[in-house]
Amino acid sequence: MTTARRRRPGRSVPFTRQVNRSIVAAMVAVSAITLCLFAATGVARIVQQTQESALRLAQTVAETPQVRAAAEAESDRGTPSTDAELVAGTLDDYARDIERRTGALFVVVTDDTGRRLAHPNPDEIGDQVSTSPDAALRGEETVSWERGTLGDSARAKVPIYALDDPGRVVGEVSVGLPPSEVWATALSDALAVAVATALALAVGWLLAAFITRRLRQKTLGLEPEELLELVHDQQAVLQGVGDGVIGLSPDGVVTVCNDRAAELLGLDQPVGKPVRETITDAAVLACLDERGTSPGDEPGTGPDDEPRAEPRDEPLVVNGRLVYVDVHVVRRDRQELGRVVIVRDLTAIDDLTRRLTAVGTLASALREQRHEFANRIHVVTGLVRAGETTEALAYLEQVGEHGPVRFPIERAELIAEPYLQAFLGAKAREAERRGVTLRVGPDADVTGSLRHPEDVTTILGNLVDNGIDAAAASAREPRWVEVEALRHGDELHLSVMDSGDGIGAATGGIDLVAPGDAVVPHRAGEPDEGPEPAHGHGIGLRLSAEVARRHGGELRLAKGRTERHGAVFVARLEHQFDEEDGR
Repeated sequence: MTTARRRRPGRSVPFTRQVNRSIVAAMVAVSAITLCLFAATGVARIVQQTQESALRLAQTVAETPQVRAAAEAESDRGTPSTDAELVAGTLDDYARDIERRTGALFVVVTDDTGRRLAHPNPDEIGDQVSTSPDAALRGEETVSWERGTLGDSARAKVPIYALDDPGRVVGEVSVGLPPSEVWATALSDALAVAVATALALAVGWLLAAFITRRLRQKTLGLEPEELLELVHDQQAVLQGVGDGVIGLSPDGVVTVCNDRAAELLGLDQPVGKPVRETITDAAVLACLDERGTSPGDEPGTGPDDEPRAEPRDEPLVVNGRLVYVDVHVVRRDRQELGRVVIVRDLTAIDDLTRRLTAVGTLASALREQRHEFANRIHVVTGLVRAGETTEALAYLEQVGEHGPVRFPIERAELIAEPYLQAFLGAKAREAERRGVTLRVGPDADVTGSLRHPEDVTTILGNLVDNGIDAAAASAREPRWVEVEALRHGDELHLSVMDSGDGIGAATGGIDLVAPGDAVVPHRAGEPDEGPEPAHGHGIGLRLSAEVARRHGGELRLAKGRTERHGAVFVARLEHQFDEEDGR
């Protein structure tokens, strides 16, 4: 099956590619946000760790006896030391040694006034510090990220206490660690995070490609607009056709079912259910199995080279209607998408065919009757003109006994209704050609005119045809079919009996119903094996029963078989005559 795909102008990027790009873009955005958050928190954490390292180093230097003694001595001197004396002292050499061993940016020692006693730049020794020492001189330990004469640094300031009086602050130690320590640590940590993020993006891209591929497979490469159009078109087509349409998935689940199919097969909300749970009619299920052959399969074999029964190209009776079930396997790009079941209602066509057949039979019989009647009128006219009145009267009496046409049927005069008389006469000629005698029962009595001769002849014709078939197929002699027709008010009662082997014989009859039960239209879920060949194909009986039901009557199997005769079917139809007509 091929479908036309309508592309909207101006659209260049397929939907699946848009989905792929959207997924990748979302993952990139999430990864970027995560990386930024990690960088911010990581840098803050590293800065804090660096400040703590500077604080521990400053605490260590401030606790050194050499530093404490030098700061205490400078604090106790009445006259401060000169810059040259401070540069030449050992305290500055000790501070530079600490810088070399720890990699610190600077180690600065001051007295209790904030005057530098040690500094990396000798020119700065003896000057006041560039940042406030007040907190440390009050005995507080502080950490910060500040800019001084040596640039930005993570610095810590710790008070220096006197050796002889641990409670007295005699100076401070300020230690700074360079920013390169922070960035080096941050970059080493960020590198691992960047690699992990890149791997996550690669995996995400692969997953996005897989999702896109699966989406393209599931949607058959169709775009959302095309899918929407397909849904609208599907509903318009499904509900607009007169046939029933059912869609089945490859695993046998009903995916589509229009109202007509549900009506014909008697389904109740079948969509989404397995077909074998939804359709209970055995004949329909057998038809699905037999006709659900993929194109290209060899006749008589299934897709797995298993033996398969030949499809039965015949209609079925379901819920009292004659339907034809056709199954097609749908494929696209060598992929089986499922099956489409078409259910066609042939009831009206079959009913019309039977009516036309009956009308044709009546027309043929009436035409023959008119021709024969004209011939006999000519005979009577000739006798009268010749003065042979006695012979003319005798001839008319003979015509009155046998009717206007000498059909090969006994007691035809008991049925005065013209349609039935002509119809039975035509059927009698058909029966005679097959070696069967058609006769009217002795209790028959029908007068007046039928309101619905087509329906009556449809029922009677089916019963007579089945009786002729049964009698012709039987070994019993003589072979005959007897018809009883009786008018009771506006009702018409029919009875057809034959000399055949009957229904339910050992040869394998279907036993449509037990003797005395009504013949009813086939119901969903009942097996439809078909009646035995001697009594037709079964479809006619059920449709005849449906016609009788529409006229307020019924079709009943009176007897299945006896030693003297075969099956006896009786039918009753209401409102077939006018009350005052013929009475």
